[in-house]
Amino acid sequence: MPSVSRVLHYSRRMVCVLMFAAGTFASGPAAADDAPARCQGKDMLAEMQATKPDLYAKVMAESRALSNTEAMLWKVEKPGVGTSYLFGTMHLSDPRIAELPSAAIEAIAHSKSVALEVADLSPEAVGAAMTKAAKLIIYTDGQSLRRVLSDDDYNKVQDIVMKSGMPGEFAAVMKPWLVSMLLATSDCERKQVASGKAVLDLRIAAEAQKNGIAVTGLETIDSQLSALASIADDQQLAILKVELDYADRADDMMETMVQMYQKRQIGAAMPFQLALAAESGAPPSTFDGFKKALLMDRNAKMRDAALPLFENGNAFVAVGALHLPGSAGLVALLRESGYTVTPIE
Repeated sequence: MPSVSRVLHYSRRMVCVLMFAAGTFASGPAAADDAPARCQGKDMLAEMQATKPDLYAKVMAESRALSNTEAMLWKVEKPGVGTSYLFGTMHLSDPRIAELPSAAIEAIAHSKSVALEVADLSPEAVGAAMTKAAKLIIYTDGQSLRRVLSDDDYNKVQDIVMKSGMPGEFAAVMKPWLVSMLLATSDCERKQVASGKAVLDLRIAAEAQKNGIAVTGLETIDSQLSALASIADDQQLAILKVELDYADRADDMMETMVQMYQKRQIGAAMPFQLALAAESGAPPSTFDGFKKALLMDRNAKMRDAALPLFENGNAFVAVGALHLPGSAGLVALLRESGYTVTPIE
């Protein structure tokens, strides 16, 4: 088993990989000359509609029951303060996603402040955070993924780790949540980012900088790592096993999310994931820890961090689109805090 110090020696590579996987992207470690114009994949939700119409109907019924899914750009207003905006992003370089809509560009131009989930995503900052949080990222107590996964699943994990630019032996000591994050990004998307294509979040930051507006963060890298690692170990492992069943469909998964975003069906994301989990034999409770730690708890903390910006007026706040919908989403939380929040597009 590799030593902790040797694993952390690769922290710079792990930094790049984690930024790719988590959606907080920066330029890749090397140019990717073979990157296509955009990634290609199949819409798995459309596929489900054609092959499993009953399951599709269930997913879409659950999606429609979720509030605040009809827009990605929202106007946030309160008497006595300047109009602010809340924007849902998708952390991808796909040109259908990464081009800022004109309404968002105009909103940024008239803003006094711009906030993303995390402001400082330099390799140095992420590397320092990961080194500090080593016990959240890798096993340091002798545990190993090799012991809890089937040979087939472990071989898949090794392949994923090697494609991410690290020795395959590191698979043994990685926590399940980290491997899940690596799985969240296809090889094609990594090539896109390595070739210099920027994801939507970085385009927002660039637009703010063009207008002389400083970019702040609602969270820290440390808090994001802690949230990911806070999911119970058994649930981390169960989620990973589900995702490994679809490891060969990374481009299809990403295309499905792009379609949901474009069609304003982002409310279908979690029901769709639960449907896939059920197909793999995992109960809905598998994702309970994920939903609480990565969505509900973080939504509340993001709300608390964003309120001073909204109180000051003329703020533009951009977070992952999954943080907007539902009764515990940011749209609802801001309304509970006394703001009028209306959809724009």
